[in-house]
Amino acid sequence: MIASVRGEVTHVGLDHVVVEVGGVGMFVHTTPTTASGCRRGSEVSLATTLVVREDSLTLFGFASPAERDMFVTVQTVSGVGPRLALAMLSVMGPSELAAALASGDSKALTSIPGIGVKSAQRLVLELRDKVGAIPGAAPAAGPGSPTTRPGEEPWRAPVTEALVGLGWSAKQSSDAVERVAVSAPADADIAAYLRLALRELRP
Repeated sequence: MIASVRGEVTHVGLDHVVVEVGGVGMFVHTTPTTASGCRRGSEVSLATTLVVREDSLTLFGFASPAERDMFVTVQTVSGVGPRLALAMLSVMGPSELAAALASGDSKALTSIPGIGVKSAQRLVLELRDKVGAIPGAAPAAGPGSPTTRPGEEPWRAPVTEALVGLGWSAKQSSDAVERVAVSAPADADIAAYLRLALRELRP
């Protein structure tokens, strides 16, 4: 398994980055929060895991080993694949997700696109005793942070697009962004806006 990558960021997308390692550009799928913390031309270090399928090799990267370990752990549950596992960590950090699983908070889990009541109950049943073994009580800081706050309009589009990509409708995403815009702190970055919007979308 490729446990980590370190190198120069050559491209940043909403849910992926390209990291050049030894002259090879590695396409790494990430959560929107991790991607937003990366900057082109800067060096980044990501904890990673390689998902092997018959027709593909897909690399997933995370800001901390705790996120990676949670990503691997939730996939031990039947019906949870890499895309759903990544969506779970896009909505909740590893410590928040561990708390929801350990406490049996099915309502919090159903706020994740793709997880219904039965799926949430199955996750709790199978993982509540496993998540405590994952080291790291909180996700590490992102692999870089912006130094300036984007203007009002520049942050809205990427945050809305990220929410739609995670499974919410365009209207739900737009409404959440509008609510965040009313009270967003002056020094927030895109990652912070995304976290605030995700909270707005939870039931």
